[in-house]
Amino acid sequence: MTALTNDLAQREMGDIFLVLDDYHVLTAGPIQQAMTFLIEHCPSQLHLVLATRADPPLPLARLRARGLLTELRAPQLQFETSEASTFLSQVMALDLSSQEVTPLHKRTEGWIAGLRLAALSLQGRGNVEQFLAGFTGSHRYVADYLIEEVLARQTEEVQSFLLRT
Repeated sequence: MTALTNDLAQREMGDIFLVLDDYHVLTAGPIQQAMTFLIEHCPSQLHLVLATRADPPLPLARLRARGLLTELRAPQLQFETSEASTFLSQVMALDLSSQEVTPLHKRTEGWIAGLRLAALSLQGRGNVEQFLAGFTGSHRYVADYLIEEVLARQTEEVQSFLLRT
């Protein structure tokens, strides 16, 4: 890591973004130690982006205190009702009233994947009110319902692709 940080610091180039997705699967101590070193010694042009489902074992408190950490947590990623309405109308081409959007937003907790799956399930349905009446349950059950509804309407090839991804 010393060689990497020194090499990056000496290069005259623009900003470099290193994005590590699913960082939560990296659990080995040596990796965490190397990342801590990289974070504490990274040159100013290096921007490290960690996408993770749990706080990594890194010096987060110290980074926060130094103003070197920007965090996006679940509340910042969830859509507001107005954003859900815009997404459903402009992206998914659904003509829903605010009385129809509100329960969808609430039941999907504003998560874009849930809203998208709900929209896919709604497409081609004549009775939106009936669909919404049956669209209940906890977050897990909503997801189960959407998966069953969306998958049941797809070809075997598309089902296989969706399950793999």
